[in-house]
Amino acid sequence: MPSAHVSGPSSHSVSDRRQLYKATASGLLGFAIEQYDFILYGTMAALVFGPLFFGSSGWGGEIASFGTFAAGYVARPLGGIIFGHYGDRLGRKRVLIISITLMAISSSLIGLLPTYDQVGLWAPTFLVTLRIAQGIALGGESAGSLLMAAEHSSAKRRGLWSSAPMTGGPLGSLLATGVTAAVLTLPDDQFNAWGWRIPFAMSFVLLAVGIYMRFSVKETPAFEQTKNLGQTGKRSAPLVKALRNPRVLLPCIGIGIGPQALQAIIGTWLVAYGTHLGYDPQFLLLAVGIASGFVILTLPVFGYVSDVLGRKQVIIAGAVGAVITAFPMMWMINSLSPTLLLIAAIWGRTVLQAVMYAPWPALLSESFDTESRYTGASIGMQISTVVAGGFTPMIATSLTSGGHAVAGVGSLMLAAGLVTGVSAAFTRDRRHAELTDGLVEAVATAPQGTARTQPAGLVDDAS
Repeated sequence: MPSAHVSGPSSHSVSDRRQLYKATASGLLGFAIEQYDFILYGTMAALVFGPLFFGSSGWGGEIASFGTFAAGYVARPLGGIIFGHYGDRLGRKRVLIISITLMAISSSLIGLLPTYDQVGLWAPTFLVTLRIAQGIALGGESAGSLLMAAEHSSAKRRGLWSSAPMTGGPLGSLLATGVTAAVLTLPDDQFNAWGWRIPFAMSFVLLAVGIYMRFSVKETPAFEQTKNLGQTGKRSAPLVKALRNPRVLLPCIGIGIGPQALQAIIGTWLVAYGTHLGYDPQFLLLAVGIASGFVILTLPVFGYVSDVLGRKQVIIAGAVGAVITAFPMMWMINSLSPTLLLIAAIWGRTVLQAVMYAPWPALLSESFDTESRYTGASIGMQISTVVAGGFTPMIATSLTSGGHAVAGVGSLMLAAGLVTGVSAAFTRDRRHAELTDGLVEAVATAPQGTARTQPAGLVDDAS
């Protein structure tokens, strides 16, 4: 029996459009809160965590501090698997409420921790524990926030709508750097004693807004249709389904290497390295903030471009740019010219990272079926984030302490761009596919009595 074609929400009613806007806004706010907490940790790791929690103010304390930063990244795949599994089985909305709560509580508690001088080795132990909790939460949050927007949107504009929540990342980064810059105006003794704790305490305020937004969004149409099929029998675990096709999963992981490495270098490592070169720390925070501000505009632009030209074509263009300009960016940073450093930060974050990053959520959502999409997208995002985002600041700092900043960090950026470009070349272009296409056959062949009701937002082309 021929199956009725089930389309995505390309024929949205007014209420469906509102849900699309709410899903996008919820994802944006959630990304902002999560990135605020995560970026705040990275900034404080660069500025004060070495002496406060490890008893060392030299390179050793800074490397150890960035080691705990990496610990949070290592925990992200675990969070992606846990939250991805339940997101695929129970729904996207439920797990996203839990992830944002865990993230905010962990970050707030970091602001209450005793220091190394007060409790000795318990200080870094507590810090690492909370950092791991942060990583688990963000591992479940980032992919889920983007999928909420992707699964509420139509195929025609999926790149645009799924990239829009990502602007919450730079917004959160802007907020984190702005609050940090404000408390840096305190005298050094006051900043080291209590001033650094203030930004972490703000997580409780942000949490209330984030939870309210999450409760106002309906479950995605794609997941609702999966639930309404009422399929019986044993189903493969989402993780097993995602791992069964490495030809899909591995390129999805590789694509994230370039943009994640650039974000780590410009958003975190640059503050520490620039301070050692002699740049004013507040100027460095301002430069990172300006670059983050501009990327808020470029992410949706490049997301839209990927709707027109294709995901892989746009990603490869950004990767080529990263390879060509990796060393020139390092020369500009090392020039001791604030103007050239600012240009390098804007180019790396606003253009190169955005070109590679913006099409990624749509490509991830198009690579997996509904029953394993949350898990597959989470694994793709989190493993690349661990490899490129978590260890890059620590590796770059180690290279810096050995006097190989230009050659070493430049090579890191070049290699990351190559991995992204090659990975994108092995992906399929499915930008016009509906995210419910994998369910069409199941609807047609479902047993007698199986519910076939289509949820809001999923309409037949004939209607």
